[in-house]
Amino acid sequence: MNHFISFEGIDGCGKSTQLQLTAQWLRQKGHQVLTTRQPGGTDLGKEIRHLLLDERFSPIPETELLLFLADRTEHVKRVIQPALQRGEWVLCDRYTDSTFAYQLAARPLAEQDLLPLLHFAQLGYEPSQTMWLDLDVEQAMLRTQQREEQQNRLDKEKQSFHAAVLKGFQQRAQSHPQRMQRIDANGDSQTVQQRIRDLLI
Repeated sequence: MNHFISFEGIDGCGKSTQLQLTAQWLRQKGHQVLTTRQPGGTDLGKEIRHLLLDERFSPIPETELLLFLADRTEHVKRVIQPALQRGEWVLCDRYTDSTFAYQLAARPLAEQDLLPLLHFAQLGYEPSQTMWLDLDVEQAMLRTQQREEQQNRLDKEKQSFHAAVLKGFQQRAQSHPQRMQRIDANGDSQTVQQRIRDLLI
């Protein structure tokens, strides 16, 4: 079994914070841990991330999907695969479940036509566990608005878009109950972190 864990959820759910807290905890236990993200986990990926999140650009759904998948393939080959082969834990901020939720559930793209492309982009690598931080849309959007960093293009999508994303994650969790662990993302960061640790012990 590999130690490839993805952290998923709508914007504002706290997944990035929880990923870092989990990494600190695992390192304290003596594990080698790599933290990374999609998009933006490679030098090329950082450029792709900029294109995807910059408000100056508004790519059509097909282009948006292909940019995310280009980032994923580069990321898996250059970062995730080597780390797993070294025996490290890999904690990834977003992976394929986000593509299903954002591009296939919230955008008008046909899932059945795109499954082969999504599987190709993963290069055979799937998380052994996915921590899905579940939070209602209103609370998540409030958190996003209160963050210090500037909101990006996807952060500023309408509430109906984020509701569709949440529904996409719910559907993914129902279809992958063994891999996707639902984490109640309500509460302070340490309370939520303990819920994650309980599943990893």
